[in-house]
Amino acid sequence: MKIAFFGTGLMGSGFVRRLRATGNEVHAWNRSPAKAQALEADGAKAFADPAQALEGVERIHLSLADDESVDAVLEPLVAKLAQGTWIVDHTTTAPTPTAARAARWHARGRVFVHAPVFMGPSNALEGTGLMLVSGDKSHHDALLPALQQMTGNVIYLGEAPERAAAFKLFGNLTLIGIMGVLGDVNRLAHASGISTSDAFSLFKHFNPGQMLPARAARIESGDVTQPSFEVAMARKDVRLMIEEAQRGGVDLFVMPGVAAMFDAAIARGEGALDAVVAARMPR
Repeated sequence: MKIAFFGTGLMGSGFVRRLRATGNEVHAWNRSPAKAQALEADGAKAFADPAQALEGVERIHLSLADDESVDAVLEPLVAKLAQGTWIVDHTTTAPTPTAARAARWHARGRVFVHAPVFMGPSNALEGTGLMLVSGDKSHHDALLPALQQMTGNVIYLGEAPERAAAFKLFGNLTLIGIMGVLGDVNRLAHASGISTSDAFSLFKHFNPGQMLPARAARIESGDVTQPSFEVAMARKDVRLMIEEAQRGGVDLFVMPGVAAMFDAAIARGEGALDAVVAARMPR
């Protein structure tokens, strides 16, 4: 198949090399031309103009920065994009503009599929990792064999075209949130006179990630009346963390936000319930 790939940074370059390895002809374009030109060593053909890269292709794949960059690349191509050409966007975008983008291209008679990924550059190159897809089920079914060559696992999330965008943000929020928590652990360790390596050695024995599915299930179920960890006690621990860090001349970044979440739950009269109640949307 002849494919145009727009956006050949770290992820996009891996995808282009993977597409070439699985027998596809690839037209590559990148805002910085040298990144696309480097892929000619792998058999791709680099183009300085995205409109020229469209000639004869059956699909366009994109791996760009955000909603604005996707629209900035695609919108000037409306008149040049053949009716039968499918658009597959792997960019991490927000749900609301993704829904509007899908509707806009549908009204133009084109197929737009959002397929963001939980993959690093090495996964893109190797065809491993996780790809999320939402939108018309028939479009997913038609694309699935091709997408499976690009990733180890394809998850279909439903007919609403913006659902994949939402689920990608759920996952990234969790990953980025973990980095924020580790940052606070590091800052609290510094305030306590404990080295980063010494503090992080705890995680060789204690894996809080194992608790995440159970905590999430309890939030979902609403089972909060038989607490294993009360809101008030969790709030007390957060206070200890913040105060001890301040004694060492350090401010935490994440825990004050968690404190505000617990304070709101206590203000609702939920201090004696399980701490997960603070993570639920108030009724």
